[in-house]
Amino acid sequence: MAMIDLSLEKSKVLQPGFMAKVYGWMSLALAITAVTSTLVASSDFLLALVFSNKFTFYGILIAEVLLVLYIGRNLMNMASGTAALFFLFYAFLNGITLSVIFLAYTSTSIASTFLVTGGTFGAMSLYGYFTKKDLSSWGNIMLMALIGLIIASVVNLFFYNDILYWICSGAGVLIFVGLTAYDTQKIKAIGMMQEEGSEEEKKTSLLAALSLYLDFINLFLYLLRFFGNRR
Repeated sequence: MAMIDLSLEKSKVLQPGFMAKVYGWMSLALAITAVTSTLVASSDFLLALVFSNKFTFYGILIAEVLLVLYIGRNLMNMASGTAALFFLFYAFLNGITLSVIFLAYTSTSIASTFLVTGGTFGAMSLYGYFTKKDLSSWGNIMLMALIGLIIASVVNLFFYNDILYWICSGAGVLIFVGLTAYDTQKIKAIGMMQEEGSEEEKKTSLLAALSLYLDFINLFLYLLRFFGNRR
């Protein structure tokens, strides 16, 4: 998954509705992803449609990656309504591809891991929001660690090694736990620059929601490696 970059400048007053918009959009996107993945996984026809042909699945996966990269680069140039549709469509596509986890793990363990992810994400987001510590130094560290994780994960696709797999899994959890706190603090600061109700504020809240959505999804997938019960 791509990590969305949000520029940060100094500001003074956080508009009361900004963070509510961010978490509202993020929650809506997560709901769409969860419902979509559940519906696909519960339908033999849809499962066959998506997974019986590897070109279909990888085509959707590639489209999803290209879409999130496009959104990250161009969202602020769109109308807020268009940006919202792109974001929610991405959440829908992500739900289709994530339905594959229902083929690998039991529904009970997926649900319990989702709850664990929600608790962990919530705790770290609260930390990032309320801490007085400047977390800006975490950004470069987490970015470098994420690049290293991606490289190691790609290498391990060809030379599968159990030890490296679990190292990458543990590192993934730590990276996205850290990114959740870092991104929350950064989003809070960005919110202080927004004029409530403006077009820019609406688009900024969507971009911020996308950033936290990606943190949540990636944290969930890495935690699932530890808490998921395989079929």
